[in-house]
Amino acid sequence: MSSPQMMNTAIPSIAPVDLKLEVVIIPVSDVDRAKRFYQSLGWRLDADFTRGDEWRAVQLTPPGSPCSVIFGKGVTTAVPGSVQGTFLIVDDIETARAELIRHGVDVSEVFHFEGTLSVVGPEGRVPGRGPEGRSYSSWASFSDPDGNGWLLQEVKTRLPGRGFNFDVATMTELLRETEEHHGEYEPTAPKHHWSGWYAQYMIARQRGKTPDEAAKDAALHIERTRERVSAIDGGRTNVA
Repeated sequence: MSSPQMMNTAIPSIAPVDLKLEVVIIPVSDVDRAKRFYQSLGWRLDADFTRGDEWRAVQLTPPGSPCSVIFGKGVTTAVPGSVQGTFLIVDDIETARAELIRHGVDVSEVFHFEGTLSVVGPEGRVPGRGPEGRSYSSWASFSDPDGNGWLLQEVKTRLPGRGFNFDVATMTELLRETEEHHGEYEPTAPKHHWSGWYAQYMIARQRGKTPDEAAKDAALHIERTRERVSAIDGGRTNVA
């Protein structure tokens, strides 16, 4: 077929199929050492499977992430430490950096990129937060014991159409669960609007917290909201 014919060939419209990135393979040299490192960061241990002496797979998930990592023995032929520039999105780069340091991780100072982004080495990195503090522009980096490199990226407000999405069935079930727990909270709760409680509960669940933990977060959110409003107007405003 000639090039003109190829250019004129109509491409049929196909409905998009959900393709959810769920696992990233991390090559490591010492499975137990890597497991201790990532668990020390507060990552949830999902599985640790072995088959004889030649195969082992460990799966962990960062807090709030729908995507997990897997490493082990016989899982990949990639060189340990060869994975670089995997992004970890955070709401507050300074808070995230301080938390990693608290866990004994050697984290870079906050930086931004001038010109093009590079995930290997310091090329293009400029000290300090991104210009005007915009989302997607402030970074920090760290590595695991094998040298696999991670980039923290601060995203406070996502661009339209970006971010994680629930499917209808998952969202329906989460709404029902949220309604149930809010119903347990409401009889003894201070006056508040349900939307604030729902939002905090659903965010906490999406970040991997249990229903009980999410309910506590939501109640604390309502309490703090009332305190802020009260401090601003001297207690005159009803949070409804």
